[in-house]
Amino acid sequence: MSVKLKQQVRLLSSTYFEETIKHRHQIHRFPELSFQEFSTANYVEKTLLGIGFTAVTRLAKTGVIALLHDRNTVGKTIGLRADLDALPIQETNDIAYKSSINGVMHACGHDVHTAILLTVAKILFELKDQIAGNVKFIFQPGEELLPGGASVLINEGVLHNPEVDCLIAQHVTPQIASGKIGFKKGLFMASTDEIYLTIKGKGGHAAMPHTYINPLLIASAIITKLHQFFMIDKSENEGNIPTVLAFGKIEGLGATNVIPDIVKIAGTFRSLDEAWRNKSHQIIKQLAQITAAEMGGECEVDIHHGYPCLVNDEAVTQVCITAAEETIGKENIIDLDYRMTAEDFAYFSQIKPVCFYRLGTGNAIKDTEHNVHTSNFNIDEDVLKFAPAIMASMAIDLLQ
Repeated sequence: MSVKLKQQVRLLSSTYFEETIKHRHQIHRFPELSFQEFSTANYVEKTLLGIGFTAVTRLAKTGVIALLHDRNTVGKTIGLRADLDALPIQETNDIAYKSSINGVMHACGHDVHTAILLTVAKILFELKDQIAGNVKFIFQPGEELLPGGASVLINEGVLHNPEVDCLIAQHVTPQIASGKIGFKKGLFMASTDEIYLTIKGKGGHAAMPHTYINPLLIASAIITKLHQFFMIDKSENEGNIPTVLAFGKIEGLGATNVIPDIVKIAGTFRSLDEAWRNKSHQIIKQLAQITAAEMGGECEVDIHHGYPCLVNDEAVTQVCITAAEETIGKENIIDLDYRMTAEDFAYFSQIKPVCFYRLGTGNAIKDTEHNVHTSNFNIDEDVLKFAPAIMASMAIDLLQ
């Protein structure tokens, strides 16, 4: 990318700063849950049409796809993705643009991702005569909920017509200081699966232990054995692959003197290796069922296969790192370690070369260091001055 074009991108990003904030506040004020983002999708589509896009389509009902098409050359196609959905969290921030929807909040920054991508679309549309190739803007529903909007869009053909060569996406990160960008080449984020256990015993009066089989005791034994196996012993994990098995919900509807028939447990399994992931599913099932049987009960195991591991392509990521360095300075680029969090952009990474990077938004003075998925999550909006320039520059460089 020429020096002149780089300057134009940075200038436009700064010029549209207030507009980016406006987009973010609008979307933040009216959050919608996964696969229910109808008003958000309408806003995105209206904005894109207002910019001048004509090739704007819908996929997966609430997904919005816009194409910046170069009719003069047969070049590459770069996909840029943002997610649209919010979370079932009651916002506690005292801000003018606070969520107006009871119990729903943009607590993961998807409003930020969408606002940035709308401005990137405006920048690249304005500079389209200086760009050779196509850019596909993907506003994706349902990142927070299985089966994941990325998988739905892929199944509905988002990567075709024209065929996408590679994709870029980002995620706000309060643990990274505002003004900095984080990258990791190769394996970056974990797979994630939902684990549901139903333990069946025999209910009865708590004072008569000879008449019942307590499913709560069986449940506690199963949790303890699984935790010991995966998180402490790790004997089967030959490569010491980073792994998390954690249970966050247990439900046994008895009383102080009532032993229930059934206990239900829900948890998550995460790994950074697909082969170990599949093997672990069988181990979880066997350990849970054997433990229950030994104690006179039964255990039904239901594992919902979730998002795969996210792997950043080394070559694509290097181009993105260089573009970021040239936009905000090499001193503001940091190397990241792998993460046990998961992201449905991983579906794209299993098919196409991708770069998924982290946008720092943490600022202690502005109280924006609260973690995502919390009721007081927020960002340092100063990052919106340069964040669109970074993504736009990445796209332009990858088209070359």
